[in-house]
Amino acid sequence: MSKYCDSHKDKWRKRLGRICGITVVVLFICLFIILITWAILQPKKPRFIIQDATIFNFNVSAPNLLSSQMQVTVWSRNPNDKIGIYYDSLHIYANYHSQQITYYTSIPNAYQGHKDSNVWSPFVYGTNVPIAPYNGPLLSEDKETGSVSLMIKIDGRVKWKVGAITTGRYHIHVTCPAYIAFGNKNNDGLFIGTAVKFQLQQRCSVSL
Repeated sequence: MSKYCDSHKDKWRKRLGRICGITVVVLFICLFIILITWAILQPKKPRFIIQDATIFNFNVSAPNLLSSQMQVTVWSRNPNDKIGIYYDSLHIYANYHSQQITYYTSIPNAYQGHKDSNVWSPFVYGTNVPIAPYNGPLLSEDKETGSVSLMIKIDGRVKWKVGAITTGRYHIHVTCPAYIAFGNKNNDGLFIGTAVKFQLQQRCSVSL
């Protein structure tokens, strides 16, 4: 009886070993194919440019509270000719000296085909947003001087589409420099009613 049991166990061990070996080989082949395909396609990060910013309100009040409303135009392009990009859960906000100074504003989900581009014009705003004590005087001083350097940030997720295959979601972080020239003597701003529109045309940095 013991010999039969030992023989039976050996058969199961051999069978299990074969199954594990075949599984490892199949996984290796699939991974190899994915890596080769990825290397051939050479996916590139999407490109972003902040084109302009229209300032409706930008007011610092004591104690260190900021109320702001601006509309920014952001252009994005997919540089890949064989890969599509899904944008998911994107939101945009403004930073000043590494501090968020507006609320999050959602950007609608979008698909960007091969070599396609999208243009978004979301409103970025905040009402009585508390800012750091050291940033309040700096922001007021910069505005009085005539120039405020903001960072418009976009965070969210992207998915890559290759043929009928769509990858998992990857985090995307976009940072766009926005130099707002309040009271610029060169009249770089275009007055639209009570708002002022500034042409920026600044390339953004993109990290995945």
